[in-house]
Amino acid sequence: MSVEICTNRKALHDYAIESRIEAGIELLGTEVKSIRAGHVNLRGAYARIEKNEAYVFDVDIQPYERASHEQHEPKRKRRLLLHRREIDQLFGEANVSGRTLVPLRLYWKSGRVKVEIGVGKGKLAGDKRTALKKREESREAERTAAAFNRRR
Repeated sequence: MSVEICTNRKALHDYAIESRIEAGIELLGTEVKSIRAGHVNLRGAYARIEKNEAYVFDVDIQPYERASHEQHEPKRKRRLLLHRREIDQLFGEANVSGRTLVPLRLYWKSGRVKVEIGVGKGKLAGDKRTALKKREESREAERTAAAFNRRR
């Protein structure tokens, strides 16, 4: 069972996600404590493969208030813990023109912090409007059906 820490809703709006992969993340003790306190933000974060290692950039983990002497940088690059074949797969997918690696959500799984990385293709403004329109139409249809069922 996994417990959601935070999601990157902006990424789901800006990118059409083609595939997803689960990765561990290398964290310091103060970062884990800060995540437990809920001081983490994925907005603007991205992942990249550098020197055959996967890293995530711009994940904002605020400093832990009660740390004694060592603090972490809030937006440092953090290594993703993946198998070699998973890194190679992400590298191949990210090298296709127009695709990027985006962290979609952070969650707890068996006492460890996991990151869901998505391979996304950027949406155009028209695509975003179409997605919003479809979502609004489906919500309206659900409301109408629920109101009809309540009357019966």
